[in-house]
Amino acid sequence: MITDKTLMRQDAFVNGAWLGGPRFAVIDPATGESVAQVARLDAAQARGAVDAADAAFTGWAALLPQERAAVLMRWHRLIVEAREDLARIMTAEQGKPLSESRGEIDYAASFVEFYAEEAKRPNIESVTSHLSTAEMELWREPLGVAALITPWNFPCAMITRKAAAALAAGCTVVIHPSAETPLSATALAELADRAGFPAGVFNVVTGEAAEIVGEWCADARVRALSFTGSTRVGKLLYRQSADTVKRLVLELGGHAPFIAFADCDLDLAVDEAIKAKFATSGQDCLGANRFLIERGIYDEFCRRFSAAAAALTLGPGAEDRDLGPLMNEGAVRKQEEHVADALARGARLLTGGSRDPQGPLFYRPTVLADVPAEALVFHEETFGPVAAIAPFDAEDEAVRIANGTEYGLVAYVHSRDPRRIYRLSRALVFGMVAVNRTKVTGAPIPFGGMKQSGLGREGSRHGLEAFTDIKYVCRDWAETRRA
Repeated sequence: MITDKTLMRQDAFVNGAWLGGPRFAVIDPATGESVAQVARLDAAQARGAVDAADAAFTGWAALLPQERAAVLMRWHRLIVEAREDLARIMTAEQGKPLSESRGEIDYAASFVEFYAEEAKRPNIESVTSHLSTAEMELWREPLGVAALITPWNFPCAMITRKAAAALAAGCTVVIHPSAETPLSATALAELADRAGFPAGVFNVVTGEAAEIVGEWCADARVRALSFTGSTRVGKLLYRQSADTVKRLVLELGGHAPFIAFADCDLDLAVDEAIKAKFATSGQDCLGANRFLIERGIYDEFCRRFSAAAAALTLGPGAEDRDLGPLMNEGAVRKQEEHVADALARGARLLTGGSRDPQGPLFYRPTVLADVPAEALVFHEETFGPVAAIAPFDAEDEAVRIANGTEYGLVAYVHSRDPRRIYRLSRALVFGMVAVNRTKVTGAPIPFGGMKQSGLGREGSRHGLEAFTDIKYVCRDWAETRRA
């Protein structure tokens, strides 16, 4: 269904060349059919990618920032021009509705454009000297090789958000995409090659994560590692990177609360709750998991929200329905486990609660009411289309429940009271707080969480910090002055 067939690359891209070898199947989750056979690289080839990136680093870092920016802008233009093909590739391997895939390509392209512009902005910073004959400067210099480990739920945007920042800073990159969605990564590599990145600057290594990423964690030449995925895997990479003291950016789990007070705009709150829960079929670290609704509007919110959820349509991504399939069987089983546990503990099922006849990976939008605090769904990230609702009576109670998790990525608040909005924005222990809306992300903002939701920030000018070191230069002019 794509017009530019050369974007369907099934090999890895290392040192400016395409590498084949043993293959693994990429499966369309909507149909269960294979859409490609992609190269499975081994640890030696993963090490070879670092060899290439390390060799290319000095030349790439030495370019003028304007020269790096020009290559990034060409990459941006090519991504925009290939929008429809990239969206169709993503839908085929990931399953999300085509309109969501198109939106992700726009989102992905925005990071490349943003960092192409930011590449020209880091300047030498002077420091007021505390020494009578010295002048002082701070330089930002690129770290070296950056390893980027990206997930299956946003297979384009998570690459560009990481890679564009690293490349703008002057780093070279080795990228490992999820084995479930490698085709978006290899398509981006094809466009990067057309944009004119020198050989070795941009590398995509496909295959099994354990073999490839483990090799990079042990390699001291890999100076930074950026990972988006589960908290469990993030902790593992944290440990594996300790011996080489890497710079880490970890964007991990979410488990977001959605808090609606009785003074909110209820129509708006319901509409935004649907977006916060069911975008990407609920497979989003920003997805709302726990819906905390003030008792005065609780019954009406449950009624409206469950009716809106029941009206959502399911289907293959290419049909562009509201929800597509989940990624794999494990994801569906987790929905079933959480729903069964909540019902056994006294929750009420308002809608959904089962697989859909369209296929084994389709799970119906599900709403649970009166969910008790001890239910699994209130303690674990569901990462699917299951919404758990519970009432609260007081503001401090809502804050206590919302903060009662080791996750701290995003929290959603709906209220008309500016004083309450201020109090909650301060009290909620989350890296991002969305007030009376759901969409808050974008290239200019620092994306990231607190507690076990991760380390560091992606996007914004702060996204460059993970890929640079500060060098302090102190110059003594005493001899010059005496002369």
